[in-house]
Amino acid sequence: MPKQKKIQIALIFGGRSVEHEVSLSSALGIIHNIDRKKYNLLPVKITKQGKWLLYDKVDTLQSLEDLKQNPCIQVLVGDTGSAGLIPIITKRNTGSSVSTAVIPVDIVFPLLHGSFGEDGTLQGLLKMADIPFVGCDVLASAIALDKIIAKQLFFQNNIPSPDFIWFLRKSWKDSSETIIQGIKREIGFPCFIKPANSGSSVGVCKVHHEDELPSLVNKACSYDRKILVEKYINARELECSVLGNDTPMASSIGEIIPSQEFYDYKAKYEDNSTELVIPADIPPKTTQAIQSLAVQAFKTLDCAGMARVDFLLEKKSGTLYVNEINTIPGFTPISMYPKLWEESGISYPELINRLIKLARERQTELSSLKFYR
Repeated sequence: MPKQKKIQIALIFGGRSVEHEVSLSSALGIIHNIDRKKYNLLPVKITKQGKWLLYDKVDTLQSLEDLKQNPCIQVLVGDTGSAGLIPIITKRNTGSSVSTAVIPVDIVFPLLHGSFGEDGTLQGLLKMADIPFVGCDVLASAIALDKIIAKQLFFQNNIPSPDFIWFLRKSWKDSSETIIQGIKREIGFPCFIKPANSGSSVGVCKVHHEDELPSLVNKACSYDRKILVEKYINARELECSVLGNDTPMASSIGEIIPSQEFYDYKAKYEDNSTELVIPADIPPKTTQAIQSLAVQAFKTLDCAGMARVDFLLEKKSGTLYVNEINTIPGFTPISMYPKLWEESGISYPELINRLIKLARERQTELSSLKFYR
């Protein structure tokens, strides 16, 4: 019996966003746990400057420090005829660049968090090249990262989410006092200020009183041109993982008990005292309601592959709110997304297998569509 050919997986990580380092940790988890008998892994780091660099020796990538080193092989994604990575070699004497033979790629596994990777930009590039990829398509990726558009769709589809208002950075510069009065009238204090298009709680601040608004809004404005102001809910923070394409399923529920006042960047990545409770200590009825809302949110945004849906469970009333949806959630072996599936009976290596299978299934379906007359 002939030996089955390995599937070529390009693992793309790093990126130009403020979540570059978080992405490296997610990538290391895949590198250490993917089935190397079944898959041939091509690790590609996008630097903070936007260069695509290919590591040619996967076995040497054992730590985050290894991933922080820049390999010398620069690559680009080709067109539909090449369906792979094109190495770009710079001639020493002339400084000019030439391309060499295409490295074929069967599936791309994107692990870029935040802008320029989770927002549909990478997904659009891969679709142009006709290379299948794990996770959501262009539209779902873009909508999910934009908290304002996502919340508007939630409200239109009767998915509960905390009340909010939003404004542009230019509007803040031109008429900050009018915006402050609007926040006082419509939202009140405390409230949250959030850049519309950022992940890992980067730039997110809790505002306790009016005097804090100017400095904290200015901080958020340094990350985005669209600013979200969200009503504070005194709530437990719960999370649910979703897996699938057209018929997604929801995982067990986990709870975040942050060491900080809220689950900010420091609590997520720098403070080890934040507690993750899996499964969450909630009634079965609440578990079912969260799972149902998670799948509903996933379908509303037309997600595919994977997403983690974050919830707020108001302590006093027991009301559930969808806080946001993450289309490329943290993917280390101890991150909430894979841990919830592990609790639900799907191991980390098997989760990788399923996501790759889902990507191939979706590509097969898309290839049957008529894009040309």
